[in-house]
Amino acid sequence: MARMIAERADVVPLLAEVFRAYGFEGASLARITEGTRLGKGSIYNFFPGGKEEMADAVLGEIDAWFRLHVFEPLQESADAGAGIANMFAEVERYFLSGRKVCLVGVFALGNERDRFAVKVRDYFAAWIDALSSALVRTGKSGPEAAALSEEVVGGIQGALVLARAFDRPDVFLTTMQRLRMRLSN
Repeated sequence: MARMIAERADVVPLLAEVFRAYGFEGASLARITEGTRLGKGSIYNFFPGGKEEMADAVLGEIDAWFRLHVFEPLQESADAGAGIANMFAEVERYFLSGRKVCLVGVFALGNERDRFAVKVRDYFAAWIDALSSALVRTGKSGPEAAALSEEVVGGIQGALVLARAFDRPDVFLTTMQRLRMRLSN
């Protein structure tokens, strides 16, 4: 028996997994209905703007989660080091210790990049800015903090790609540990 989906918000995580598995272009209506277990009519009732509206909702949910669990704690934590430690813990949890790819990263690399360029750019910029602000509070200069933030966010994204390419989540966890050590210097 199929589970009941009562609200649009219930559909968004299911759509995220379809997009994560197939990318934007590969997420056909057949794959979307299979992944959500909803008929075409129900899908279009929730998302009258079609696949683009679906992807926009997914990116919005990802952004909201990262703002709440990563970006705000980095910017607002009284102890910047604790905010940074929280970032690493939450990122590991979100990406299932390297077993889940970054959908924003997938959208940044695919043909849909231009379609969602602002959302993709804003997500990564917010992460880099939040980490940079925490690093400045630990005593790093502004330019050093900005460079380290780009290196760390890029390192996390690269580690996700390598973990997926090698089918070895330990690559992600090892990189996360190195990045933690890099920020503690």
